[in-house]
Formats: sequence, C-alpha cells, structure tokens
Amino acid sequence: MKDEKLQKALARMGLGSRRQMEEVIKAGRVTVNNGPATIGDRVEQGDEIRVDGRQIKYTSENEKRRRVIAYYKPEGEVCSAKDPEGRPTVFERLPKLTHDRWVMVGRLDINSTGLLLFTNDGEMAHRLMHPSSEVTREYAVRVLGEVTPDIARALTAGVMLEDGMAQFEDIKEGGGEGVNKWYHVKLKEGRNREVRRLFESQGLKVSRLLRTRYGTIALPKELRTGRFLELDKKDINTLTDLVSLRPRYGTGLHGAAKEKQERIKNKPLKARRTDNRSDSRSNSAKPKSSASPASRGTRNTRDRNDKR
Repeated sequence: MKDEKLQKALARMGLGSRRQMEEVIKAGRVTVNNGPATIGDRVEQGDEIRVDGRQIKYTSENEKRRRVIAYYKPEGEVCSAKDPEGRPTVFERLPKLTHDRWVMVGRLDINSTGLLLFTNDGEMAHRLMHPSSEVTREYAVRVLGEVTPDIARALTAGVMLEDGMAQFEDIKEGGGEGVNKWYHVKLKEGRNREVRRLFESQGLKVSRLLRTRYGTIALPKELRTGRFLELDKKDINTLTDLVSLRPRYGTGLHGAAKEKQERIKNKPLKARRTDNRSDSRSNSAKPKSSASPASRGTRNTRDRNDKR
C-alpha cells in the first residue's frame, strides 16, 4: 500500500485543510503521475503530484524531518491560525514553512501565557494532545484566596465539572503575600479552561496563569515573551519516546540553524509584547507586572506577563 492519502498529504504540505483539499481534488485540479486524481488516492515518495499544473514537492511523512518549536505565548494572542475579530494570533510570529505547516500542541486562552509547542508532525501533535497519552501539563497559578488542605484534597481527588470529572495530579504552594497566593499544579488533560474551572469550583478566582511545562519540555529559561526556540534532536526524541513514536532521520538542528539557536541561548532576544504590535496599541497603558514566587530564575519582571 502506498504511503498516505492524497488529501492528507496535500493538507500536511500546507496547501489547506484536508476538507479543502478534497474539494480541490473533486474539482479536477489535481493530477498524480499525469493522471486525474480522485478522493482516496494514495501517494508515495517518487510520485509526481500537480495542483493546477504546478508540481508539488512531496516528501513522505515518514521521511520528513521532524521539527518542534517552543513558543512563549504572551497575553492577548489567540490560539488559532486566523481570528475573525482581527486579534493577533500565536501563528504570526512563527517561522514560515514551505510545503509544510505548523500544528499547535494544546491551547492557551487569550489571557494565559507560557509554553506552547508547535510541530510539523501532525501525528505527533495528535498523540501529545490525546487524553489516552496522559501527557502531564504543569502551570504556575496565582489565585485570589487560599487553597486550604480540604480544597487541595478535593481538587486532587476529583471535581465534577459541566463536562465531566476533572482533577489535578498534584498541587503545591508557591508562596505569595496578602490575598494573592501562587500554586504549582499538574494535570493530564487539556480541556477548555480546565485549570481555571477547577479553582472556580472551589470559589477561588485565578488572576494569572503560566504554563511552565508540557510533557518532557519545560519553558526554557532563556526564552522571552513572544519569542520561540526550535528544539534539537535530544529534546524532540524525548517527546516522541513519551508517545511511542519512532525517531526520524535528520531530526534536530544542523549547521547555521544550530549556531543561531546557540547564540540566542547565550544572548536571549528581548521580549515582544502583543500591545506593541500596532499603532493602535502603542499608546495604550502597559499592564503592571508584580514579582512573584512563581517567576523563574532572574528573569526581568517585564517577562512575567503571565495571565490565563
């Protein structure tokens, strides 16, 4: 059997969604090896694929170099490719791909910040997000109020939310003064606003939320808000091992790309703010950041715009 379905291959190479590619195939705009293509056709390395007469460079998904990016999402960006309201999206700052596309691993709501992973391997993204994989996510959360021992036991034992039972795998105090307290929590799901809803079920309000880890990847200390780093072979392979995927040849950084990443690690780029990205935002007041026990290392407080 050939490697993969044609519509999947075209979508994976960044030409559109799988449904859009099905429509393009139905319209007779695609040929494979000089013959008209149909829905369900399968292709493999060496096949000549053309869309509207233009040849598409096809690389088998099993042979394509696997890439993963760690992005520090700032507050105010939307986790979607396009936003009907015109708000900035997390995809706008990612490096451009040719005949390929970035797939987001998990989501953060517009008021959340922290680690987002992107990969060009759709199967890897699917496995990392699927509940059956039980991949741990970690967050630093600032809560208005105190998590008493009874509340902590309830949150780790399980709470019935509107979409079913949910629970933290672990919850630890992170310090703080006055009515605002920091906590570090872990969970193995990625349901919509799950962290916030768990705390809200106990009458507590989350005022800030920062994702600090996804699976085996922690938010890099040298990474600044609005910036990304591409992961090297070792880190990528720890993720694939986590979800039982085989390594791929050529995975990781090489040559100039590897040298560039080393320079960024040694001299991190400055943070980029969502509210500085257009003239309409440039004159708006910047939110004040407060130092917190959840902050990592000696990172400047300007890099802690960590709400969810």
